[in-house]
Amino acid sequence: METRVLFHITPKAVWENALKAGVYRARSLDNEGFIHCSKASQVTNVASRLFRAQKGLVLLCIDSTKILSPLKYEQIPGGEFYPHIYGPINLDAVVKVLDFPPRPDGSFDLPKSLYGKTNR
Repeated sequence: METRVLFHITPKAVWENALKAGVYRARSLDNEGFIHCSKASQVTNVASRLFRAQKGLVLLCIDSTKILSPLKYEQIPGGEFYPHIYGPINLDAVVKVLDFPPRPDGSFDLPKSLYGKTNR
């Protein structure tokens, strides 16, 4: 199921560089051809698995209706579908940027400000 709000985790410094450049490009865009994103229900598992205990992260909240690059929901091994953006993200599609610190055990929680607001 497609959702309006997508999420992408990135170091704050990378986001700050994107603000200067006028467009967001993740390293995966060059390496894999797309930017990895998540639905709200996928954020904490992705964060805990790939970013465990990392500090200095932000969570980009992306309005999928504003993205200019192609967006595809693709199945990964194991059966779950994830949103992938095949090109840079225009900054006006990023509607909110939230600090995304890990819990003391290194795992992550979805910021409380997002509960109930992710499928508008």
